[in-house]
Amino acid sequence: MLLPSIEAGLNHNYNFGLGINQNNNQREAINTQYDNVYVQANWELLNWRNYLNISLSKINKESSIYKMKQAQNEVKLNVIQMFFSYQNSKSWLEVLETQISGIEDQIKRTEKEVEIGNRPKSDVYDIKANLGTLQEQWVSAKNSRDLSKINLLNALAISDDSIEFQMDEENLASFNFDDPEFVRTLLEKNPAYKTVIADTKAAEKNISIARSAYLPTINGLYNWSSFYSKTLGEPADLFSDQFKRNKSQQVAFGLSIPVFNKLQVKNNVEIAKLNIINYNYEKEIVINNFTKSINSIKAQFKNSEEKYTLLKSNFENQRLSFQKSEEKYKEGLMDAYTFFVVRNNWLQANYNLISSKNEVMQQTELLKVLQSDL
Repeated sequence: MLLPSIEAGLNHNYNFGLGINQNNNQREAINTQYDNVYVQANWELLNWRNYLNISLSKINKESSIYKMKQAQNEVKLNVIQMFFSYQNSKSWLEVLETQISGIEDQIKRTEKEVEIGNRPKSDVYDIKANLGTLQEQWVSAKNSRDLSKINLLNALAISDDSIEFQMDEENLASFNFDDPEFVRTLLEKNPAYKTVIADTKAAEKNISIARSAYLPTINGLYNWSSFYSKTLGEPADLFSDQFKRNKSQQVAFGLSIPVFNKLQVKNNVEIAKLNIINYNYEKEIVINNFTKSINSIKAQFKNSEEKYTLLKSNFENQRLSFQKSEEKYKEGLMDAYTFFVVRNNWLQANYNLISSKNEVMQQTELLKVLQSDL
């Protein structure tokens, strides 16, 4: 916008009837040919709006970068949730497979003990009934795992099932949630917050742009031209001779001062001011939503961490209980159904421990995304 606009043109005209004779510059009945060549440059030497629009474009570019980062973060957060949903479904399926495998071995051992009279036939029926229930759960769990993997692949824009996702074994991270600056620090890094701040700056710049219509502008013009003319049916000087002889140049400057424009400038300024108010409200919404999200992640992280600590102790107790119960079952001191319940409790504790650890890791990864700088 700071550069001049330049155009070139060529006109070829015929005039029949009353016209101006180029030889004597008199108006008379005459048929003429007139050719005109020109080059013209127009230049806004001073228009404050152009400089303000340059500043606005820089702000809009900054805002667009933040919006891109915001979109990237949304994708990351979605992928993280899909990943851990798949891991939980996969872990539950593995627990059920372990249960089913153990029960099948238990059925074989119990059938042999029934044959030699150490156990009643009803033990075999009880175990097989429980196996049927677990197999039904296994089908549902397999379907849930497959669907969660499809959702994860879709979130990653992968069309074919060619990747096996693995969970990294790592120490669980810790965060200083008690730091009063924790939420504010994350907020200042958040691209949604930075976007609304940039949009507010753009709205403030738009007020200045609207007010710039009150200011005068200075324009410059340069024109170079030449022409060739002849009376039809009569001899005329050569085109090249006339072209050299008729060359002319024009340089002009103009000052334009706005006086009254139907109050449109005033209205545009007031609308720009209203946009500032709207963006301030938008900023408050972003702050409230982000604070809510952080507090939610904070609560889930603490609860999951506490649950994981408790489940680690409970898991060890369940394991020892299962070992003792397995010895009692082999010695005939425990019936099949009771042993099945104990075994399921231990395996369920195993899954609960994995699930709670996954939950802590999920909240950790979500916070890592929110902590990342632009």
